[in-house]
Order: sequence, then C-alpha cells, then structure tokens
Amino acid sequence: MDQPNGRIAKGGGERLHLIPLHRPLSIVKEMGESSQYTELAALLLAQGEEIQCLHIYTDSWAMANGIAVWMPTWQSHDWKIAGKPLWGTELWKLLRAKAQHMKITVRHVDAHMKDGSESADHNNTVDGVVKARTIEDASEAYHSGKWAHEKSGHLGYPSTVQWARDRSLHLPADLVKEVFGKCEICQKVLGLTGYEIFAAAYVSPLILNITAIWNLVNNKYMLALLRLISLGSIASYQASAPVIRLLLLAFGVSSALLVQAVTWWSGNSQQRLCRIWGFILGHFLLLVLRIWYTSLNPVWACNTFNTLTLSLGIIVTLDRIYSDFQRLPQEEEEMKSTEKKMEPSAVRSWFVSGAAFGSLLFLTQWIFGEVSLVSRWAVSGHPNTGPDPNPYGGLILTAMALGVMLSFWPSVVNSVAFWLIGVASVIGIFYLRREGAFAAGTVLAVYTMSLWPHLINRLISSGYPGKALGTGMLVYVLEMLGIVWCTAYNFVPGGSITREQTMVVLGVLMHLIGLGLFFGDQSKCFPSETIHVILFKVLAKYVKLLLWLFVGLGLLGLGHRFTLYQKKLLNLSAKKDISAMIWSYRFGYDNQGWPSLERSADLIEQTGADLITILESDASKPFLGNNDLTMWLGEKLGFYMDFGPSTKDHTWGIMALSRYPIVQSMHHLLPSPQGELAPAISMTVNISGNLVDFVVAHFGNDEDDLDRKLQAQYISNLLKEIPQPLVFLGYITSAPGSRDYIQIRKFGNVKDIDQSDPHRWCEYIMYRGLIRLGYARISHGGLSDTEVQLAKFRIPDDKNHYEDNGRIETDPKNVPEEIHFNPRLVAGY
Repeated sequence: MDQPNGRIAKGGGERLHLIPLHRPLSIVKEMGESSQYTELAALLLAQGEEIQCLHIYTDSWAMANGIAVWMPTWQSHDWKIAGKPLWGTELWKLLRAKAQHMKITVRHVDAHMKDGSESADHNNTVDGVVKARTIEDASEAYHSGKWAHEKSGHLGYPSTVQWARDRSLHLPADLVKEVFGKCEICQKVLGLTGYEIFAAAYVSPLILNITAIWNLVNNKYMLALLRLISLGSIASYQASAPVIRLLLLAFGVSSALLVQAVTWWSGNSQQRLCRIWGFILGHFLLLVLRIWYTSLNPVWACNTFNTLTLSLGIIVTLDRIYSDFQRLPQEEEEMKSTEKKMEPSAVRSWFVSGAAFGSLLFLTQWIFGEVSLVSRWAVSGHPNTGPDPNPYGGLILTAMALGVMLSFWPSVVNSVAFWLIGVASVIGIFYLRREGAFAAGTVLAVYTMSLWPHLINRLISSGYPGKALGTGMLVYVLEMLGIVWCTAYNFVPGGSITREQTMVVLGVLMHLIGLGLFFGDQSKCFPSETIHVILFKVLAKYVKLLLWLFVGLGLLGLGHRFTLYQKKLLNLSAKKDISAMIWSYRFGYDNQGWPSLERSADLIEQTGADLITILESDASKPFLGNNDLTMWLGEKLGFYMDFGPSTKDHTWGIMALSRYPIVQSMHHLLPSPQGELAPAISMTVNISGNLVDFVVAHFGNDEDDLDRKLQAQYISNLLKEIPQPLVFLGYITSAPGSRDYIQIRKFGNVKDIDQSDPHRWCEYIMYRGLIRLGYARISHGGLSDTEVQLAKFRIPDDKNHYEDNGRIETDPKNVPEEIHFNPRLVAGY
C-alpha cells in the first residue's frame, strides 16, 4: 500500500469494526518513512480493544508477511535484517507482544478492487471512510505535504499536488510550493542553493593584492598555519554532515592556494622548477591512482585511502614547516622580483598569463582529469562504440606523457602552427564521433600537457602573485560555471542563452591560452635558458624517469582491470527467464552526498537483474567528479556496457548494463524544445541465442508539457517499429492513465507490467512478445530518493503462439520458487 492512510478490518463474534487511520503527524515527524508505519499504528489501535480474535485485511505485502511469517525470525535476530535495525522496530515489538494473547489471522487483498468479494468490501469501505479530505491544521498540512513530496519522488509542486490527490489527500498548492522551495534535495538538483558562494575559495589568491596580507602569509608562522589548514580539503571527507564537509573543503582549498602562491613566487629558480614539476607530476600520479580505482579518486571514494593520504599529508606538511623554519633568507634579487612595481606592460602580462593558466587548468581537468573522458566524448552505439576507455585510456595517458616530453622544445610549443593544431583538435573532439573524436582527443592531450611548464613559468614571471593566480582561478571558476550552465540551462538564470553552448566555452579557453602564449612575457628562468644548466639536466632526468614510471604503472593497472573484466564476461549461463531493472542513480551519490557506488552495486547484485538501466548516470564531468560510473559498475558486476549519449551531448546521462552481449544499439536525443535534453537508448541483446530489444528513456522535467508530449510520440513510434520481443524501461514523469502513458502504451503497442498499480510516477516497465513472470518495486531511501523497479519475463519458445500470464498472483505459495525475487529485497528494503 502506498496511501497516506492505514486501514484494518477486525472481527470478533458478531462485531465488525473498520478503523481508518490517517497518517499520524507524530509518525511523519519522527519517522519520515513509508505508510507501512501507519499500517502498524492501525494494528496497535485495533489490538487496544478487549477482543479475542483479530482478522486483518491489508493491501500491503510487507505487513501481511511481517505478521504471518517474518515476526518470529525478526525476533530471533534481535529485530534486525542483515545486521541493520528493522524499520518500525518498537511498533513490531509491541505487536509481537500483544499477538501472544489473541488469535490473529491476516489476509492480503489487492488495492482498489471492484469485485464483490468480502475482501473487496472491507478494503473499499475503508477507502470510502478516508476519502479525500483537505487538511486544515497548518502544522499537519505542512508535514503531510512534505511526506507527499518525498514519497512522490521529489516531483515539482504541480505534480506533487496531483500525486497526493490520486491518493485521497488534498494539499493546497501554495503549501506544496513552500515544501518544494525548502526541499534541500530538489534545490541541490534543480537550481541554485546559495552554497555556490563557497566557490569563492578558488579566488582566495586575490586577497594577496593587499600588501599587509601578502606580508602576513609570507610570515613563517602564518605559512605553517595555512599548510595545516590546507589539510582540511582532505579531512573534509571524514566530516559527518555535508555542510561541515563543504566548510572544511572550502577552507582547505583556500589555504592551499595561498600556500601555492607564496611558494611559487618565492625561493630561487631551482626551487621553483622543482615545485612546478612536482605540480605537473602530481597530476599524473592522480591519473594512475584513478586507473587502479576504476576512474574514482580514491581520496574521495575510500575511507581507508583517505585516512592514509591524510596521515601522509600531515607528515609531509610537518616536514615542510620544519624546512620553512630552517630555510636561508631569500636572495636579494628574488625578493626584488616579487616586490618591484610593475611597468604598464606588465599589467597586461599578469592578466593574460593568469587567464591562460586558468583556462589550461580547466581544460586539463575537463577532458584529461581521468583517462576515460576522451572515450566518453567520442562514444557511440554498438557495435562500433568507438575506442573503449579500457584499454584505450592507455593511449591518452601515453599521449599526455609525450606532451610533457615535447615541452622541452619551446620553439615548437610557442609556435602559432602548434596552437592551430590544438584548435583543430578541439574542433575535432567536439564535432566528430568514434575514432575521429578519439584521435582528435589524443592530439589535444599532447598539446595540452606540452603547455604546462611554459604557462606556469609565464604566470610566475608576470609578477603580482595575487593578481596573476587570482585571475587564473577566477577564469577557471567562470569556465566551470559555463559548462554547468550549458547542461543545467533549464534550472539556472540565463539558461536560454547558454543552452548547449559547450563549443563557445572551448573557443574562449583556446583563445585565452593563445593570448597567454603570444602576448605574455616569457620567463627568463625557463629550463632551457637557465644559467644552472647542469642542475637542470639532473632535474630533467628524474622528471622523465618519474613520468614514465607513472605511465607504466597506469598501463599495468589498465591491463590488470581488462583481464579481470574479460574473465567476468565469460561467465554466462543459458536461460529463458530474464529480468530488467530501472533506477535513477543521482550520479553515484546518496541523499547525504556520500559516494554510494559500493552499496549500489550490492543492491543491484541482489536483484539478479540481467538488463539494467540507470538514469542520471553521466558523472564524467568535472563538477560531478569525472567519475565513469558506467565503466565502474560494468567492470564490478561483469556486465556489457552502453554509456548512452556522449558526455558532450548535454544530458544528465542514461546507461545500460547487460549480462548478455549487446548486438547493436542506438543513442537518441529526444525532442526537447523547451526543457532539458532527454536521452534514450534502443538496443538489441543476444540472450542465449534469442534476440530481445530493450528501449530505455529518461523524459524531461514534468513542467515542460510540450517536451513530454513530443518525447512520448517519439518513443511510441520507436517501439511500434521494433518487430521482435522488447522491454521498455522509461522515466516518463507522468501518471498512469495520463496522455503520455496512453501514447506509449497504446500507440507503441506495449503492455504495462502491472496496469492495476496506480501509485507509480515517472518509472514504468512495459513489454511486448514476452511472458511476464513478476514485478517488484524496491525502495532504498539510503541510496536514492527514487525506487528500483524490477520485472521478470520469460522468452516464449514459439513467438507466434504463446499465452501471457494475465492473472496477478501475490501469494508466494502459488508462484514457482525459481522465479521468486530475492527474499532479502522484499524483507529488507
């Protein structure tokens, strides 16, 4: 049951009492959970009267099985499931205790039945008693509105109102607007929250333009304090609350940038060179670590690694603090270089050098922050998807290393012809697909990494660390916001202008890099021109040695992962029964902002699904962590993968994972004239010699009515043209029986997996040419605010002569055990 009311029919002798119970306000406040709590509360009220026998009719299988089957098991396991506390533990304990003193029978009934049976009479009578009402009490109304909004899947306020009305609960529109405006999850996902102000941490070097602050941070005691605070950027992972984590991260990033400004603009030439090359090699070390952790940054994905990194960071920081206290005074000429007043031409120099540095930093993180990203810019449908991230990510890593090697030839790097090659590669990676885009990305990798030593030296030689580095980080932040606006245009101010303008951002950053190369002052301490030639040769030798050592470790990691993945793909079993699953993933983060990949993989494994579609899956963007969730889950679970539309297509992503080989697939961008771009995938899978088609789609926002209408027409036409058996897994953002629902089901010529279930919104499973065996809706609020829907089908032996299961059976005893769902999912989620 998914209604805001509980109902119990109880009988004793000649008496029959119907107890309707609207969802208690106290339960809404304290539990924030499903209406199963209301069922329990209704049971306890019924038991409160002096009766000898209690007959329970409920449309909730969780309640029916809990009372009839599971309670003794729960009690023997200390009221825990898989080591976790049972939902409503205290209520179940009370129910168990009272059950010892009376006779209880329980029977499951279907919701909203129209037949004349006794079960239907009890159920429909109570439904009538609690027929739609408007809640007058302001406090109760707000909490009911909050409950409805959360249970509906965090829909917009018009859809939440309709969702509540469909469940006999009238909520004022103004109240739901208030709930929607205060919902942290919706504001985080759909618009600006105010927390964006913490991005100001990136431009903290601008305060160094104040002479007093510059002198202060150059004080060895203050520098020591800033080094310790900078560890907060790593320690923030250990924080218990998202806001605290954000605060620690902001202060850590700000302090680290101030320390970077002081160290890059102080010391002698040799010291600066070591710091610059340490910065560049650090990026390669991070790439290698992400390879071994399957695209994830282990500092933000593994508590053990985070603790280890934090411990090492403390040791290194203390060592640097000790060195700062022991260092010799700066050479006179070095001090003069940081304090001298700049000539008018130098003003232009720090601005263009800073803007070029910020653009290069952003370009590197945007496309080369992880070796799989170029493949995700180039990806297309099966069978020719373009070069896969593994093993072809190794080519990107190698190309980046070759770019660093090329940086030792400044005459090449600083030429206009070489810059034009970089511009051409940017155009190629954006407009081409498959191998063409990947080849352009490989050239761009060489070009990008060859610039790093040159632009850092130009940045430092421009003087004024606060202005130069501050400008660079400001440009970096603006370009980052630029690509956010290109994709999230439907939820941000000015979105109609920035919609899908990624090429504009690429063009701006390439022009800024060009300005930095051709109009900034070239450093006199560039390696090839330094007077300390012998020392530089020794440094260059060790830089190259470490560089290729990192590349070797990265290639080894890719090879190791590739071998393991291929072995998993070979473990296929022939069968006729298949299961399909749909889930909205929220980019691999749970509702509290913690990484949820491991827990999600565990849930997916428990479902036993053969075909999985996950929505909002494209985290291959710098503002989402540059995490390749498709590759991670595919390799973890041993599934064939389809990434969906490429990361440059301005969608939030949709992936498909198949236990069986994908014969062919096509990526679709559904019509979206008003709102966010809607992705879809149509694919054919070879299941034990049988070809079955799957169509997965994620429609746009429910406020954009024209978009949803056109998208439903597009999908229905696509389904209609598929001749073989098919399964449709869709996030439609429309209610059962709505215009778009009917368009897909009727004109797409498909059946709903459970047409009698009126309590769905957004997620639907439909099919044709298969025999349905089962259907489940699984809620796991700890991972996502959207439920998992799971369906089981059988491939008929004769596709022209077979009989579908037309009757819905809810009694497990009447269903063959081999097609049961995992009991842990039913009991535990």
